[in-house]
Amino acid sequence: MRTLSVILSAIVLTSATAHAQTPSGNAKSGAQLFGNCAACHSLTPNRNMTGPSLAGVWGRKAGTLASFDRYSPEIKASGVTWNGGTLNSWLANPAKFIPGNSMPFDGIDKPQARADLIAYLKDASAGPAPGASSGMGGMMGGGMKDLKKVGRDQQVRAVRLCRDSYFVTKADGTTAAFWESNLRFETDTSNLGPPSGTPAIMPAGMMGDRATIIFAAPEEIGRFIKHQC
Repeated sequence: MRTLSVILSAIVLTSATAHAQTPSGNAKSGAQLFGNCAACHSLTPNRNMTGPSLAGVWGRKAGTLASFDRYSPEIKASGVTWNGGTLNSWLANPAKFIPGNSMPFDGIDKPQARADLIAYLKDASAGPAPGASSGMGGMMGGGMKDLKKVGRDQQVRAVRLCRDSYFVTKADGTTAAFWESNLRFETDTSNLGPPSGTPAIMPAGMMGDRATIIFAAPEEIGRFIKHQC
């Protein structure tokens, strides 16, 4: 009997210790942490960025969001369903949890930070979570900004290339000059992309010397850029 009591005590102690090592998550704190994820993931359904939308991620099988086409074969074949346990393992070390995946992220080593982020993602899957952030607001490229609603100072009318300089004429009549390496060209074919024939120019970088022009379709890029000095 004494041996049985010792064994039961050990089980209870081990269970209590394990529970203590799994902190409760705070969704509001997780909302702040999600800001680090928002450069690559949105919380708007089917609004994919570098990575897939995380709207409704709770309970979703990894690699199955139909609107996202860039899953690695390893993610698709993982058989993982996203929940508290699998998200914790993934966030701790993606490369270890699903070897060979293409996630460019080393992981979060603090259990409390992981718990907070997981709590936020769970709440966000059920609806708008506290402090919800669904992208970078157009700071880098298209982001989450509705490019059909930008002002005339961000609507592009013409792009001229002279030697190593681009000159971008906007709908408000102003022209901005950029060194050719500081101007990027992208497309946004989603419903938040610019109208056909009216690309949008968005600031990039911290010095005001870089920008990104976003087109509605790739074939528009060549038509807009004219070589003229």
